[in-house]
Amino acid sequence: MKVLFISLGCDKNLVDSEEMLGLLRDRGYEITDDETEADVIAINTCCFIHDAKEESIQSILEMAEYRKQGRCKVLLVTGCMAQRYQKEIRQEIPEVDVVLGTTSFEKIVDALDSAFRGIPYEDFESIDYLPMVSADRILTTGGYYGYLKIAEGCDKHCTYCIIPSLRGKFRSYPMERLLKQAEKMAQQGVRELILVAQETTLYGTDLYGKKSLHRLLEELCKITGIYWIRVLYCYPEEIYPELVEVIAREPKVCHYLDLPIQHASDRILKRMGRRTSKKQLVEIVRTLREKIPDIVLRTTLITGFPGETQEDHEELMEFVDTMEFDRLGVFTYSPEENTPAAVMKAQISEEIKEDRKAELMELQQEISLERGNSRIGQVLLVMIEGKVADENAYVGRTYADAPNVDGYIFVQSPEMLMSGDFVKVRVTGALEYDLIGEIYDEYAE
Repeated sequence: MKVLFISLGCDKNLVDSEEMLGLLRDRGYEITDDETEADVIAINTCCFIHDAKEESIQSILEMAEYRKQGRCKVLLVTGCMAQRYQKEIRQEIPEVDVVLGTTSFEKIVDALDSAFRGIPYEDFESIDYLPMVSADRILTTGGYYGYLKIAEGCDKHCTYCIIPSLRGKFRSYPMERLLKQAEKMAQQGVRELILVAQETTLYGTDLYGKKSLHRLLEELCKITGIYWIRVLYCYPEEIYPELVEVIAREPKVCHYLDLPIQHASDRILKRMGRRTSKKQLVEIVRTLREKIPDIVLRTTLITGFPGETQEDHEELMEFVDTMEFDRLGVFTYSPEENTPAAVMKAQISEEIKEDRKAELMELQQEISLERGNSRIGQVLLVMIEGKVADENAYVGRTYADAPNVDGYIFVQSPEMLMSGDFVKVRVTGALEYDLIGEIYDEYAE
């Protein structure tokens, strides 16, 4: 039978989807991308913010039509939205045959077996359970980079966030399991390994009694075939000396960190339940740049948080202007049910949120262009991702660019290049978020 799988939301959700695909393949299911041919349609949902929730709802409703009228015999919904709105999904969308919680996705095969026998199925393990899927994942990222989820859940309880109530407390995957997964991914052709979790910096605290991300990185660097290792989602207050030392020392570890800081006004940071002050953030960034001079720092901000004044916004603008982050994304605050922030006074209008977001992004665009121009003349190692149609040019990424969130470098080359190749490129120009370059030398080893 054929399965259409729709994965929404973050890269951590994508890892769950890939593990479910592996389980289905091992049971004999064929994967299809054509909804009109699917016997089963599975949707791994997200509901982190309002827009993600709307996308999940729309996807379920669209696929419900195929369940009513087409070949599809089973419609399955899992992920964060299934965990949060299980009763509502059952009541409002009767076409849904199976509902699985965030920690129950490993039971997808049993669930489908039950559904094909005409028995509606739902399963919601404790959100603090840690699924351990034995099947090999089906990588959906193109084969040259892949995500390694090193932990699940979060203990931070920021006032705007529902993740702890959907994903449970922080718990790390055993290092031995992660190393086996990474070795398998390398055998499948993955050359860039991207470490993800709700928070990567606390890896190992629950299993080994201390922060162990640096130890994991050292072991991953020993795997043949892996060229780059990138670390995302590092809470700034949890950055520690051994981690910085390993990033600086190990050539495979990209000099790149994602630090979600959310704001720079101490008053707003406190209302958010964050654990850093502006002074501490400045010091953390200063230390990272001092210890690793070529490090690229990405961050995300929330604008329009309840109670944010114009003065708070201007303080954030000044902070962004001063810190000059290499990469920066901005979300407008989205009130989520059952979070403290949703019932705070002084909620901000959508118009003001959007205006403030636009101002921040306009400022960051200027910073990004300046930092891009500063790279003109540099020679960088680039991983090729594809060819520009009808031109002798290719699309690639440098160590400074995480897939799907950062920019690209467009490479002029008279030679034929293949996706997954690493080449040396001299930067010849810069756009707001992308670079332009030309082949500099022979293939990098």
